[in-house]
Amino acid sequence: MDLSIIILNWNAAADTIRCLQAITAWQTIRPAVWVVDNASNDNSVARIAQACPAATILSCNENLGFAGGNNYALTEILKTGDAPILLLNNDAVITETDVQTLLDTLRSRPQTGFVGPLLFDTDQPDRLLSAGGQNPVTHYRPHAPRQPATEAPFAVDYVPGTVLLTAAAVFRRVGLLDERYFFSMEVADLCHRAGQAGLKSLINPRARAGHTVSRSAGSRRALHPYYISRNRFLFMKKHTPRNAALFLFWIGYSLLLSLKAGLTGQPVTARAVWLGLRDGLRGAGGNRNHYFLRGH
Repeated sequence: MDLSIIILNWNAAADTIRCLQAITAWQTIRPAVWVVDNASNDNSVARIAQACPAATILSCNENLGFAGGNNYALTEILKTGDAPILLLNNDAVITETDVQTLLDTLRSRPQTGFVGPLLFDTDQPDRLLSAGGQNPVTHYRPHAPRQPATEAPFAVDYVPGTVLLTAAAVFRRVGLLDERYFFSMEVADLCHRAGQAGLKSLINPRARAGHTVSRSAGSRRALHPYYISRNRFLFMKKHTPRNAALFLFWIGYSLLLSLKAGLTGQPVTARAVWLGLRDGLRGAGGNRNHYFLRGH
């Protein structure tokens, strides 16, 4: 086994199967693939098992989110050995060659904690989505959508969890994903902790991956604004608890964003940002999908 791959599924069996079938076509890398189903209600587990019998499927009784879902598989993987671990979104596309480039980077740079590729929009292949992540409480736009001027790997604050490669030893050293975030900023938190331990987060621009962001467009009206607003405060409480200026800035920003959304006919987004601000200041973490989605 050359690599362990973790793929999360939540009511998106077709995407997960497509992702798994692409991996099955690889010629050189022989990965062990783990699929974590986050309590889907669309018969995902049976469909995935039938289409991709070689994958190990872990079925959750409740939606554990990005952090908890990945941790579920990581806990099992870390019992089995020391193969590198790739977190891969089911709506992401990366070739075997590009994964090999990431593996070579990880192996050749001993102080590397995490490494990822440039991320492009699958629907618009020339549109760069991210060249790595920036600290989410000191930058308005955490993902850096600018073409790098180098072909050499370069350091970033964090590697987006869309496609993220690391060594098993890194999780043993810095711990797993913080499940309080549930969704969004848990990887920024993980990379920040790794940085404090002397490990770098790198983007190798010679590796590329595609991400179909249109698939998650519906959730961006409520779930994304809520978790981003809330988790920014969880991140600050954890890593910059005495920086009053940052807290005041993001409180003001959140209030203005909620007001603007309400005034421009976006009541769902306005409510999501307001609830995120409220829960973030309270320090309330975990799954809050029930605010917006029945049965979740």
